[in-house]
Amino acid sequence: MAQLTGDVEKHTALYVEAFNSGDADAVNAMYTEDAVAVWEPGVPLTGRARIESVEQWLAAKPKMTATPRHSFVTGDTALLIVDWKIDTTDANGEPEQLTGVGVDVLRLGEDGNWRYAIDDPFGEK
Repeated sequence: MAQLTGDVEKHTALYVEAFNSGDADAVNAMYTEDAVAVWEPGVPLTGRARIESVEQWLAAKPKMTATPRHSFVTGDTALLIVDWKIDTTDANGEPEQLTGVGVDVLRLGEDGNWRYAIDDPFGEK
């Protein structure tokens, strides 16, 4: 089950925890219903395609570390700049390390919890 938070400073750590657990439902609960994810530069995913992408990605059992670099909040919107690293395997089963600087926009829900509205892990490109 997702651990959502009203503290934007804790959001990244909770996301990493959900991601590393391999629980796609917990990860997907951390997104708004209409969230946009850009896990491949230039290819935004929304709705069912975004949800299924999380499920497929976590099936490979990747492990993530992430460190927030900056966070900016105005009203019910937050911008996070996050340095991240994912250890996974490539299509040939060989170890692969992915890194990037994420640019994430979060929206504060009516329940008082932050969720991704836009998740762009390759935001610096």
